[in-house]
Amino acid sequence: MSATRPSAGPELMLPGLGEVYAAYVREAGALPAQPGPLQAEMWTSAQLGALEAAAPHTAARRAALGDLIGCLHAAATPGARAFLRALAAIGPAEGRAAAARAAGRLDGVPAAPWEESLGRVVPGQAWLIQEGPLDGDRLVCEFRYEGAGTAGMHALAVRLSYGDAPAEIVVAGDVPALMAAARQAMQAELCVVQPHDASAVGARLRSALGGAEPLPEGCYPALALARHRVSLLP
Repeated sequence: MSATRPSAGPELMLPGLGEVYAAYVREAGALPAQPGPLQAEMWTSAQLGALEAAAPHTAARRAALGDLIGCLHAAATPGARAFLRALAAIGPAEGRAAAARAAGRLDGVPAAPWEESLGRVVPGQAWLIQEGPLDGDRLVCEFRYEGAGTAGMHALAVRLSYGDAPAEIVVAGDVPALMAAARQAMQAELCVVQPHDASAVGARLRSALGGAEPLPEGCYPALALARHRVSLLP
């Protein structure tokens, strides 16, 4: 099969952001070198977080996402294909189908080695960590990539403040270290750690992460990945 050639540049809904999209395409050149699907998803989530944090409203974010998908398809590079596949796997729900179609038209472009694993995870144990009435609750959910065993294990940790407003979103690749630190804090009577019902965690986090209210700046890099993982909980 002959290599796919870049098409003409797409017609942009937000043409003033053309240079921004071009920068995303350039940065995507580093994506295929990521060591595994989790790192690729975290990279993609950080790009989407920057896009969402800068968007003045939901309509602008959706328009920018559509423009970005078109620009990646037009670029037709290995990095652009990897970015599209990651968008199709863990990106905003309204853009996944379009990203999948765009990636499917790049069959002649080399695929990243972890492409087929993107987004294919199953949830495991959920935990509630209570650090005190002023610090809110930290909800921790474990996940594994299908067929990868413990090598693909990671955790989503979300700290909720008063009113269940997200205060911190972290994706941890070393789950044993994360839980060991939590248990040490519990032994020092700094917090309470207990297993929690995954369906209760899912309902609480979907409500907390699904709103349109602005979040603390530090939450945006992991937001897209967190929303994907939470959507898989019961």
